[in-house]
Amino acid sequence: MSLRRSHLIVSGLLAVGLTVSGCASGPAGTAASDSFNDPLEDTNRSIFAFNQIVDENVLVPAAKAYRTAIPAPMRESMHDFMQNLNGPVIFANDVVQGQAGLAANTLGRLAINTTVGVGGMFDVATRVGIPHHSNDFGITLGTWGFDEGPYLVAPVLGPTNPRDIVGQVADGFADPGDQIASAYHRMWASVARAVVSGIDVRSRNIENLEDIQRTSLDYYATIRSLYRQRRAAQIRHEEENLPNPTPVQGSNARPAPSISYSIARLPQSQQSWPK
Repeated sequence: MSLRRSHLIVSGLLAVGLTVSGCASGPAGTAASDSFNDPLEDTNRSIFAFNQIVDENVLVPAAKAYRTAIPAPMRESMHDFMQNLNGPVIFANDVVQGQAGLAANTLGRLAINTTVGVGGMFDVATRVGIPHHSNDFGITLGTWGFDEGPYLVAPVLGPTNPRDIVGQVADGFADPGDQIASAYHRMWASVARAVVSGIDVRSRNIENLEDIQRTSLDYYATIRSLYRQRRAAQIRHEEENLPNPTPVQGSNARPAPSISYSIARLPQSQQSWPK
């Protein structure tokens, strides 16, 4: 796929997604403008129930098997490698957001981990004081002031919204690894990367999500709140000390501490990333 065609596709998706996002806001007092921003709740709950079946019967068993079969040091190296592969996209979004400090950190992490860290297999950068942070084009659109649009639950992929869907597609076109795989007709490599990344992140959130499900009065509502709080924290460039409720969407997440959550109260971290 040519670069020109890729830009046209991304531009078209951006226009459609942001149009949906803007139109979904609606006038004050409508269902779409309530505090949950979930006008399609009935449909979302049905998809959420389907996703729970997939999670319980496919994702969690795969994540547990991954834990059993792969020693912890190797799992950590795989996690670090996946994070390093995401570095160019994170750096690009740091730059377009005007976050010079974060961009410098990301560039430093890429240089250190790709060389001293043996191609990213070891997160040497964190050990020398340059921590990982997540960033993507959905966050970029949020920092630019675009509305998130209605809350959505995608089959298998889980919580999302029109702004984040556009962001994920744009990041895919911007990702050097995906572009190389496409150029050499090796799309299986991109699929394998996504699968391994999803299993890795799901394995790191097994206990946290089990705690949430066990203590929640309404698991769907808790996940909805968790997803929106986590994304809002990322847009503010705060440390999102929350588990990732969408593990198959990427590996830009660290495991959260083992704490319990309820629908009545979810934690909100005030610690900001270094600028």
